[in-house]
Amino acid sequence: MQLIEKIKKLKKEKNAVILAHNYQIPDVQDIADYVGDSLGLSIHASKTDAAVIVFCGVYFMAETAKILSPQKTVLIPDPNAGCPMADMITADQLRALKAQHPGAKVLCYVNTTAEVKAECDLGCTSSNALQLVRDAFREDEEIIFVPDKYLANYVSTQVGRTFIAWKGFCPTHARILPEAIEEQERLHPEAEVMVHPECMPGVIAVADKVLSTGGMCAYARESASKEFIVGTEVGILHRLRLENPGKKFYPASELAVCPNMKRTTLEKVLWSLEGMTHEITVPEDVISRARRSIERMLNYT
Repeated sequence: MQLIEKIKKLKKEKNAVILAHNYQIPDVQDIADYVGDSLGLSIHASKTDAAVIVFCGVYFMAETAKILSPQKTVLIPDPNAGCPMADMITADQLRALKAQHPGAKVLCYVNTTAEVKAECDLGCTSSNALQLVRDAFREDEEIIFVPDKYLANYVSTQVGRTFIAWKGFCPTHARILPEAIEEQERLHPEAEVMVHPECMPGVIAVADKVLSTGGMCAYARESASKEFIVGTEVGILHRLRLENPGKKFYPASELAVCPNMKRTTLEKVLWSLEGMTHEITVPEDVISRARRSIERMLNYT
């Protein structure tokens, strides 16, 4: 029996749903029931009647799925698929920062561990961070923004507020440089430039649109433009091209490859389902506290 057929058979037998982040390799995206950004996938899975969630992404994403679906079994095909940005801050470090600013509220990007989420007042995504800062905080409140300094800087410039920002960042997005985009613009002068808010300020400055991965997919469908330069991890190009066959998409930089996102393969998905291996466990008290920060966010969006 072929690999894909085996996966489909096991998925049915185990009552499983397969989720794939937009940055996964094409084969994994193609076998998934749902492809999208991390929080959107976890929310979607929580609404299904699946007993098992196979999360093809990085570790914090699978943790988020467990937080939103504690009664379900959550598997990650490769437990070593981590996120450098999420690992740049620990719960102890955040507690120490909170102690230095006792009156501050903590806004926590979804790209964090479950333990860090549990220490936050409010969660956010790259698509709703602007709205949350405008709607969920008083103007006189201090805001600790963790862990992405570039997302914090982007939001800060848009809303005119300063944050107590952690110094984390995404190494993959940091590989995208303004001169790389300028070169792509020279090669494709009719293309619109879409970049992710995890990019450096110099990259955001030369963009036409600053969008989350989900926002890029939606915008590409709706835009009258026929060509796009895409400033995020290159894995998203597969989905963009599938959903928009009459349009062209160019990577802002071929260097924007997340090695952790590429760890998951069809073989690992199969092995995970066969052995029900690499189950995500999160302590109940952490789930409870982390869930509150996500639910508060959803109340505003």
